[in-house]
Amino acid sequence: MPAPKELDPSASLAALYGTKLRKLRGRAGLTQRQLGDRVPIAHSRIAQFELGNEVPPEDVNGRLDLILGAEGDLVDLWGHLRRTPYPDWARRYMALEPKAVKMLKYMAQAVPGLWQTESYARALLRTSRPRDSDREIEKLVSARLERQVIAQRESPPLFWCIVDEAVLRRPVGGAEVMADQLDRLIALARTPHVVLQVLPFGAGEHPVMGGSLTLLSFERGSDVAYTESSHSGELVEAQEEVAAYALAYDLLQAKALAPDESLNLVRSVVEEYRACESTVPT
Repeated sequence: MPAPKELDPSASLAALYGTKLRKLRGRAGLTQRQLGDRVPIAHSRIAQFELGNEVPPEDVNGRLDLILGAEGDLVDLWGHLRRTPYPDWARRYMALEPKAVKMLKYMAQAVPGLWQTESYARALLRTSRPRDSDREIEKLVSARLERQVIAQRESPPLFWCIVDEAVLRRPVGGAEVMADQLDRLIALARTPHVVLQVLPFGAGEHPVMGGSLTLLSFERGSDVAYTESSHSGELVEAQEEVAAYALAYDLLQAKALAPDESLNLVRSVVEEYRACESTVPT
């Protein structure tokens, strides 16, 4: 059996938590499977906690603290983790985002965070974080809106975004919220620093079907890529891999509708949502 991956506990709060959990489990003489059985959860989840890839839910963390005799240490550490608006895997990317002079994005499931309306962001976060309190959700909404200063500054980066047609068709928050959100996309697409394309369902398979993709370029320094799914992300800096993602993005641009056609499609979907609003009884 390979030796467990060593974590640097100073690298992040999640790494500190994972290191602490592994140490406590070792002192208790339990395997990951045995600990998982006692909670009870799958032992693979224990492995993800110890690797710093996942933060346990509050009730699971409480059970871990009790079983391992942590005397509240895991509870305290979990509290610090939950107070951090963004997970560790997103923070490195967000530190680079304000420095970019060009952003290329493909969004598979949702409107980019930099373009979200407050109502859309709130609906999205409530669904993706059902265990969070209203106060925690509002904190996350505020953090997301604060990031939008990047797109609002005097000299914003060039922002080229391809959204999958699913982003337009999935009614996050209901018809009114979606209509307002898509109206914002239309307004942004009329500004000189934004290009919007829609990848229609009819385009079929494409090279970025596993999730969303962002490519950042800077005045100085090499380009980076960032891939993201619903609960994980990876910053890619190896230039050979970044070049492969850039080629994938070129292929997406070729499959997507032209900007004018894309705007026409967005407008037609807005009309559909507005029609839904008018049929709702008062």
